[in-house]
Amino acid sequence: METARVLVAADKFKGSLTAVQVAERVTAGLRRVVPGVRVETLPVADGGDGTVAAAVAAGFERREARVTGPLGDPVTAAYAVRGTTAVVEMAEASGLQHLPAGVFAPLTATTYGSGELLLAAIGAGARTIVFGVGGSATTDGGAGMLSALGARLLDADGKPVGPGGGGLADLAEADLSGLDPRLAGVDLILASDVDNPLTGPTGAPEVYGRQKGATEDDIAVLDAALTHYASLLGPEQALLPGAGAAGGIGYGALVALGARFRPGIEVMLDVLGFGPALERATFVITGEGSLDAQTLHGKAPAGVAAAARAAGVDVVAVCGRLALTPEALAGAGIRRAYALTELEPDPAVCMAQAGPLLERVAESIARDHLA
Repeated sequence: METARVLVAADKFKGSLTAVQVAERVTAGLRRVVPGVRVETLPVADGGDGTVAAAVAAGFERREARVTGPLGDPVTAAYAVRGTTAVVEMAEASGLQHLPAGVFAPLTATTYGSGELLLAAIGAGARTIVFGVGGSATTDGGAGMLSALGARLLDADGKPVGPGGGGLADLAEADLSGLDPRLAGVDLILASDVDNPLTGPTGAPEVYGRQKGATEDDIAVLDAALTHYASLLGPEQALLPGAGAAGGIGYGALVALGARFRPGIEVMLDVLGFGPALERATFVITGEGSLDAQTLHGKAPAGVAAAARAAGVDVVAVCGRLALTPEALAGAGIRRAYALTELEPDPAVCMAQAGPLLERVAESIARDHLA
């Protein structure tokens, strides 16, 4: 029997293990049962938080820039570069992780730093930028980002409107003529698993506003302000898939920067070199912290499993928590899922002991499929 060639292509277990740590723990567990097993690791991400880390693990160079955080304070944000391709994660500049515990600013949080991060990538020589959007603290339609890139968003007195989505209610003029000319030579790929429009019942404020601290009144204010903003920049683009991604930063990128929207996991699998790695594999292990209904809508494990199934390679998944039926898993191309909660039913203990538990799960996978 030919020795198995295992590809571990899993996302992070949010709150407990990075994608790199998941790959390390799975590899350790497999080798405890089958010491000589050949394992290749390719940590993956779908455009949300962890995307830069996955790119660095795949050989990109990590860079850092000081940019404006969502509350206006300076923060250090990372991006990744390889040749003329950069991976920029908007959450690094404008994400919820930059808010103090319990502090939200739904009406005033700004994406200005995301624009500064794009400029840093362009300054580093990037001509193709994969712009991963997700995990944002903002709902400003990308207005802050565009301001950082040279746009002038002015009120009736000719003064810049205030930061955040709330300030857009006062917008009287949107002048894009000052956008950085280097943007014209950049292929900007909007990588997201969110295909919502900008506004309305499935738009950014209504669907995602509450997790950023917005009250029902705030949501109404933001929806009206973004609708007004789009009426000046381009109402048609507000309906495009991805316009509502990351508090509407997708809209700003689509309407003003000529961005192309692609499902985040598809883009990242291309960028990370998943295709060649899959050709070398006879068995694939994917996963993420929670395998649930959301997983099936463009999350990393679903993308990995779809590509592996198309190549005729068996896939199993690891997760902290499993909320999908065997039928749903099979429909996604996943033969079986192994959950940490099968070993430790207490979720808090699972989170705290995720690493050792994951090694034990990997031992089970090795016994079931590789030994």
